[in-house]
Amino acid sequence: MYWAEFFTVAVIHLLAVASPGPDFAVVIKESVTHGRRAGRFCALGVGCGISIHVLYSLLGIGLIVSQSVMLFNVLKWLAAAYLLYIGIRALQARPAEDRTAELKAQSGERSPRAAFVAGFVTNGLNPKVTLFFLSLFTVVIDPHTPLSIQAGYGLYLVIATALWFCLIAQVFSHERVRSGFARMGHWFDRLMGAVLVGLGVKLAFTQLG
Repeated sequence: MYWAEFFTVAVIHLLAVASPGPDFAVVIKESVTHGRRAGRFCALGVGCGISIHVLYSLLGIGLIVSQSVMLFNVLKWLAAAYLLYIGIRALQARPAEDRTAELKAQSGERSPRAAFVAGFVTNGLNPKVTLFFLSLFTVVIDPHTPLSIQAGYGLYLVIATALWFCLIAQVFSHERVRSGFARMGHWFDRLMGAVLVGLGVKLAFTQLG
């Protein structure tokens, strides 16, 4: 009975999650810089971040946030500040010849918790994701759809997001890929830093409605 609605939700989510954004940039950075395990934990963090959006969408809190300029702006500025922080740190990367040993050691330095938190915070604080889930749960999903079915949709979104970014982590943590990026050294870090700073600035100027 609800398969058509589920298919619509799945397709919209696929298009949204596949488009490059803060989550994509952070998972790639973790995977290339710190290796596969860090990339996977970062991906799991992003997936768990989705659960927050699902939860408040089911509770109707997302509607409150969308109607409150103050709450929206607080969330927006927190997310923008975080992206600017990690972006600026990446922009300060040293030349490759000065950090070869450091890059080799980094795979074991990044704790699973730190990688998880990076993904979780990046996704959980993103107000654009808030607006996406608000539109998903108010426009695409019929309000009369049972809460248990909606919760099932939410569980799918969490798992699908985590799996997608685990795939991204798998690809970008491959030894050949990492070696290629390592040869570019600080230029890769600075590029990713510029992307994150750009996303942070763009997010900072996001307007409600």
